[in-house]
Amino acid sequence: MTDEAASGESSGLDTLLKLQTWLSPAFPIGAFGYSHGLEAAIADGLLQTGVECEGWIATLLQHGSGWNDLVLLAAAYRADASELAEITELGLAMSGSAERRREAMDLGIAFAEASVPWGGGPSHAATYPVAVGVLACREGLPLAAVCAAFAHAFAANLLSVCVRLVPLGQREAVAILRRLEPVLEAVARRAAASTLDDLGSAAILSEIQAMRHETLETRLFRS
Repeated sequence: MTDEAASGESSGLDTLLKLQTWLSPAFPIGAFGYSHGLEAAIADGLLQTGVECEGWIATLLQHGSGWNDLVLLAAAYRADASELAEITELGLAMSGSAERRREAMDLGIAFAEASVPWGGGPSHAATYPVAVGVLACREGLPLAAVCAAFAHAFAANLLSVCVRLVPLGQREAVAILRRLEPVLEAVARRAAASTLDDLGSAAILSEIQAMRHETLETRLFRS
């Protein structure tokens, strides 16, 4: 192996390790406490099978809040310090409900605090995708890889909600993640080449369920 190839492999491993840590379910941001409106959708009988859960998550990634988060992440990755506040405010303005807004803010603050060992901190960003984009840029990680890892973590967290509430078996959830791989790759590549002009959501039912969640009498999740 040449020195150049060895250097490239080392850089790839460094990227992989950082992303596995930052976007792991064990990273202390409390993402497991948010269902992103899924709890209400399941309570209303909209999601009763693995196929329905898969379609819901794929729609969010391609046409809904998952896609918008990826676009905001990419914008934050490319932005200078003077632009970050505007990107953060834009993301918050696009939150369809109070709980979605709180989810974005709480996860962002928690991520910034937990990422201090890598140079992060509460002053760097106010929302989750922006915080991830800023830190990834500072660490010199490839944007497409960051978008792919973020999209995978988004899907995996929502599937964990489905496992608990639908319920789905763990094997079925893993099979869904496998089937979602082409979607995850495609949206990651699109997001890496996106601009803020690509923001937009057509996942209206998800937004309605996020608002509906605020009135559920019995809730296990914060959103």
